Amino acid sequence: MNPRTTTNPTAPADPEASEVSAAADASDVSDVSGAEEVVTKKAAAEDASYDLDKVTGDAVTENEDEDLDGLDDDSAKEPSGLGAAAAAVVAAGLGVVALTGSWTGKVAAERETLIGQIKTSGGGTAAQQISEIYGDAWHSTALVNGLFALLALLVGIFALVRPAFGVPSAQPQPGWVRAVATAGIALGVLGLLISVGMYFDLIVALPTATAAQ
Repeated sequence: MNPRTTTNPTAPADPEASEVSAAADASDVSDVSGAEEVVTKKAAAEDASYDLDKVTGDAVTENEDEDLDGLDDDSAKEPSGLGAAAAAVVAAGLGVVALTGSWTGKVAAERETLIGQIKTSGGGTAAQQISEIYGDAWHSTALVNGLFALLALLVGIFALVRPAFGVPSAQPQPGWVRAVATAGIALGVLGLLISVGMYFDLIVALPTATAAQ
């Protein structure tokens, strides 16, 4: 063997092995490309699903807000019944005042008495003194009490018929409101009858000069 002779350590490449290697590389590239495509499609699907969920959530939230607004509007429009209850109590109070008298009626009576005394201070008959001093004061008291009775009657009627007007309420009028309003109407009618009788001297007549002598 000649030591100068050199040998080529590199063996000739096998054509079949090269083809197999190239096919493997192409397969790997295809797999990577396919994986990337799958990931891209998956990300796009997730984005589309997120956008759809967001739009759906916004729509649901908007609908809920509209429903709540509608409920608030309905509750705001529905009458509370406080006005009718207050009117019933006021009617009953005015009816009591019409029967028992008021500070206003007392002041009016005292004013008429003073005016009568001034008119008859220069002299006058007994009948004139009775009419000017006593009769006018009596009539003034009856007039003031009659006005309170009329107010009690009107306010009581308003309290009873109030639910029939305006926005209808889902709940009926409480029983105590109707009872108090009815009591106010009854007291108003009674006070009005008594006031009319006193004003026209139908219940108790004014004393006459003959009886005074």
